Amino acid sequence: MKSTENLKKTIEEHLQQLGSKDELFAETLKKENKNIDDCITYILNQVQSSGCNGFTDDEIFGMAVHYYDEDNLKPGKKINSTVVVNHKVELSVDDIETAKQKALDSVVAEEKQKIRQKPLKAKKAKVEEKASDNPSLFDEL
Repeated sequence: MKSTENLKKTIEEHLQQLGSKDELFAETLKKENKNIDDCITYILNQVQSSGCNGFTDDEIFGMAVHYYDEDNLKPGKKINSTVVVNHKVELSVDDIETAKQKALDSVVAEEKQKIRQKPLKAKKAKVEEKASDNPSLFDEL
């Protein structure tokens, strides 16, 4: 869920910026019963229940602040989803190398699967060919 990690990082940075400007909110971020993972779960549940497909940054950031401000909010159930972040994401050299290796491994696996399937098709064709070579009592002369 790489996209959710990008969302998490973006929201975390925004909250830290707010905390650096506002001492009261900085204390709010330190609440023991609050954490960024539950904050993301809360936001995803709010988005899902709204029925909307797009939100402004301010709307999402507002949900994050609301989550930390309110002590009695429950994050809700974990949601398996894809999140699109409209910010340019900078990949590290390690991330790029990992992505390249995954892509290469995927291509190699696909090609191996194709190679494994070709002999089966060839064998079936030979069996059908041999079956057609055998005379049958019902063949016309």
